[in-house]
Amino acid sequence: MRLPNRPSLCAILAIAAVSPGAAFAQTATNLEALRGLVPVSVLGATTAGKAALASDESVTAAIQDGSAKQPTLLPFVQQQQQALRDAFITSGNGTELADGLGSRLGGVYQSLTAYSSPDDGTTKTFKNVAPSVANLFAYTSGLTSSDAGSGKFFFSNGTMNGKKPVSAAATAIMTAAGGVTDIFGSSTGHPIGSSGADPFGDSRPFQTEPSLTPIKGPDFFGVMATNHDYLYGPIQNLTTNPSFPSGHTTYGYTESLVLAFMVPTRYSQQITRAAEYGNDRIVLGAHYAMDVIAGRTLALHDVAQMLANKPDYVDATLKGSKPIADYPAAVTAARADFDAALQPGCKMAVPACASEDTGRFANPAANEAFYESTQTYGLPVVYPKTAAMVEDVGKIAPEAGYLLTIAFPSLTLSQADDILTATEGPGGGFLDNGSAFGLYSRLDLFKAVQKAAAP
Repeated sequence: MRLPNRPSLCAILAIAAVSPGAAFAQTATNLEALRGLVPVSVLGATTAGKAALASDESVTAAIQDGSAKQPTLLPFVQQQQQALRDAFITSGNGTELADGLGSRLGGVYQSLTAYSSPDDGTTKTFKNVAPSVANLFAYTSGLTSSDAGSGKFFFSNGTMNGKKPVSAAATAIMTAAGGVTDIFGSSTGHPIGSSGADPFGDSRPFQTEPSLTPIKGPDFFGVMATNHDYLYGPIQNLTTNPSFPSGHTTYGYTESLVLAFMVPTRYSQQITRAAEYGNDRIVLGAHYAMDVIAGRTLALHDVAQMLANKPDYVDATLKGSKPIADYPAAVTAARADFDAALQPGCKMAVPACASEDTGRFANPAANEAFYESTQTYGLPVVYPKTAAMVEDVGKIAPEAGYLLTIAFPSLTLSQADDILTATEGPGGGFLDNGSAFGLYSRLDLFKAVQKAAAP
């Protein structure tokens, strides 16, 4: 007997963020996210954009079936199993992401932050190590998930929740760009109304690709499941949840950054875990490469604004969290409480505990190779002008440097921006249209962290 479908957590977050009367609906940060992501809506208007969309589809298919031969941190069959576990979002404490902290420290952290559920995730409880850490997670993810959710239906059919029209301010963003909705459904031949397509637009890869490579194994809660269960239901039903941007990836980078801020010596490993978490959405069949790049870009952008204490990004009223008026101070306080909570289990100082790692993130070269493979996913250039130039982070998006100074306080903001400029990845991608938001899509945080940490 087929069980009734229940919505996925990412679907709930998306709907909560954009439904009428919701606490996060059409906030100033939502609108800023839409402005930053709107270049996706014009890809069908140029030859370069169409080529990028075609490449996105083929790259996505090759990653999902394993023919891409990515330098994943696990053999592909094992990476598929990881992708199935990563289908569940451990929002609020990032415990699923904490293996980036190292086998010893990560193990201690996960023992203190366990998620439990009697029904494979329908109802759940979880723990945290300290109120300050819990609130930092809740506030940070509350804001970034709201911004990611605001894009789901906006880019799929120009609405807030599938039916209710967006605000005049949001409409103006699409109009000014000359963009269109349902870009992924249209480019893959599965527009709204076609057989098997998402009825709201922007169908996902499992709806557009000719076949889906099956995955079967224990999910996050140890229950035997398949990727079909996490795409079509009964565990999660994404058939009416538009693809762009990836909410899971936004979460993965957001809460991995919080963990990296708690343990700066694990920064590069933790963002490698974020990259893996986002990439696993492609392996599962849930997202395109462009969705994942957009989720990463959004998370880095939003967290940098919070670190800079930008108006609208701090002291906000977000469901499930207390307002944070001074974000860097909240990080500092949470880090002290994190150390105090973890040290007894480690039986040593947290930095020493973090250095003990026999897991899949123990090889720096392997981490770098994998992270770099996700930087652009090999998608072609859309904007030749930015591809041909080095974009000065200090001039275009100076607050980005706070992503480094929060972990490496000996750096000035100017020095951090110089590092981000010197290490930035290839430009001209589908979001890199010269805007400050677009610049975040080419920041290579792995290389930047390595350079910042160097003696």
